[in-house]
Amino acid sequence: MKQVTKGQWGGYDTYILHSRELEVTLLPRLGNNVISLWDRKEERQILRTPDESDLAFYMQKPYHFGIPLLVPPGRIRKGQFRFRGASYQFEQNSAGDHHIHGLHRTQSWCVSDIEEDEDGCAVTTEFNTADDDSWMAQFPVPLRLEMTFRLQDARLQQTLKVTHLGDTSIPFGIGYHTWFMIDGQPQRWKLTLPAESIYELNDELLPSGNLLPLGPLDSLQHGMSLSGKDLDTVLRTGGHQPSEALLMRDDGYGIRYTADKDYFRHWVIYTKGLAEQYLCAEPYTWLPNAPNLDRDASFTGLITLKPGETLTLPSTLEILYPTL
Repeated sequence: MKQVTKGQWGGYDTYILHSRELEVTLLPRLGNNVISLWDRKEERQILRTPDESDLAFYMQKPYHFGIPLLVPPGRIRKGQFRFRGASYQFEQNSAGDHHIHGLHRTQSWCVSDIEEDEDGCAVTTEFNTADDDSWMAQFPVPLRLEMTFRLQDARLQQTLKVTHLGDTSIPFGIGYHTWFMIDGQPQRWKLTLPAESIYELNDELLPSGNLLPLGPLDSLQHGMSLSGKDLDTVLRTGGHQPSEALLMRDDGYGIRYTADKDYFRHWVIYTKGLAEQYLCAEPYTWLPNAPNLDRDASFTGLITLKPGETLTLPSTLEILYPTL
């Protein structure tokens, strides 16, 4: 079962990675998203998966499904920022005329490599931002993005490589807007996350630059029940502990979601209203509106990407099964 097969979704090719435990469906031609993560042992869908009838909505807001990549993540005030003398204007695509969730949406990635071996299987995809006129109009910086998805048993690793092909240093940040299903049973699930504090948001839902104590969310440290929770909260992990969200069901089944702690020091937890069907666990390298905050990079997470530099950002999703 350690193989890669091809399929179709909405008239677009998909690539499906198989193991004994999981089937992972990639949609390279529409944003390179993982649109399905099927648990073969539990016979359940792990992610919020789009129906083919959702194609029009997916094209408009692809970050509502799967494990979408955000470049950069979160809001940017009025879509504007300056960095080292250069001015940038991103599309004003959200309430308050702010920009939200980046330039990466439904761009077409190409599959550059497929591997199948005794341990697992992998698909590597690539996208050059210079091929996207809209991207270059807003962020005129040529980048090569390369993503390798490797499935081994019940473990999916995504490794993003970003290579700066331009000639000036730029501000950079990414995130993942990962939608986990909780099956209409929030009372059965607990979330553990090593958060240190909450980023205060102003009335425009932008970070103020201040930190708040966890308060009622202090139980995140040892397992917070999702029952009755209505969250859209930006959390700081700080980089001292693993950057890891652990979502556990009361029977011992769970999901461990880990990102590189040296870069992913901010997490957004979002339940889309009162927790019922979904929990979004969103690791970010930079804080929303990072380029406009009067704080240093150790606070905002803003990465300065230099010409010729390659940044490698791994993240891992592992399914945990009850022990008999």
